Amino acid sequence: MKIIVPMAGRGSRLRPHTLTIPKPLIPVAGKPIVHRLVEDIAGVLNQEIDEVAFIIHESFGNQVEADLIAIAEKLGAKGTIYYQNEALGTGHAIMCAKDSLSGPAVIAYADTLIRADFDLDTSADSVIWVKQVEKPEAFGVVNLNSNGEIIELVEKPQEFVSDLAVIGIYFFKDVAVLKNELQLVIDNNIIHGGEYQINDGIKQMMEKGMKFVPGQVDEWMDCGNKDVTVDTNSRMLHFLHNDAEETMIAETVRIENSTIIPPCYIGENVVLINSIVGPNVSLGNSTHLTNTKIQNSLVQTHVHIRNAKLDNAMIGNHATFDGDFKSISIGDYSVLE
Repeated sequence: MKIIVPMAGRGSRLRPHTLTIPKPLIPVAGKPIVHRLVEDIAGVLNQEIDEVAFIIHESFGNQVEADLIAIAEKLGAKGTIYYQNEALGTGHAIMCAKDSLSGPAVIAYADTLIRADFDLDTSADSVIWVKQVEKPEAFGVVNLNSNGEIIELVEKPQEFVSDLAVIGIYFFKDVAVLKNELQLVIDNNIIHGGEYQINDGIKQMMEKGMKFVPGQVDEWMDCGNKDVTVDTNSRMLHFLHNDAEETMIAETVRIENSTIIPPCYIGENVVLINSIVGPNVSLGNSTHLTNTKIQNSLVQTHVHIRNAKLDNAMIGNHATFDGDFKSISIGDYSVLE
């Protein structure tokens, strides 16, 4: 089994945090989004992962590539890097990894996290992960026949089709079939929204009678902008706390006259002085808090926070904050004092 992860976009809606680091490498509950995504998919599949292929922009740099290879290797898989240097759509992104498009594979876009527990229907030609939503008109949804098979993909339907939204994770029994269809999309210049779309390849597969079924997830968490990323961090902390899956507070944390209200993730060498932390807070390695109360917030590494009352805050690496603003979004190396 392979996992294909298109992630070349910079994540403009999450700026300033994505000005210095790609969105899929932003940490949620102490671990990069793409790391959690790949691990969660591997857990659902319950199969050996042979390869994880990442499609990135060439400008991401050597360190990002090394970090991604390490994610694959932690799963015992080969890590492969491909480049998409032009924003030509989801179908184009997948085709940038065409040398890896063979055999069974999952394609997952790296701006979402899931919680799921089901058996993958490997008898189908494809499984499209979906989540029941309250406002289907805001999403792309699937249309099912009486046998529960997917017969149509409908983008933001004005009239009710279904309330099962496509979340951007797909299984293909043989992803080479999708590759062939996407090649036809590109060769025939089939464009929607100015881009080559994965949906056009999928629609061609459906027209040829291939079987598509839904795979429904229990939780679908977005990381599109600051507010939803902070909310996703809080939700993930609750899941990890309840499951006791990971160490939430490092042994090297120094606590002086401070209180931690779970669930929280607190990294290595964090210092807490006269502070109240939590609930729903992630603090990256080597962060220092003094005279601070913080809740429902996501703070990265080497941050210094003093005299603050923070709620719904997101703070980048190596930042310094001293003040009484409450809901803030500060990028890497920013100083407010």
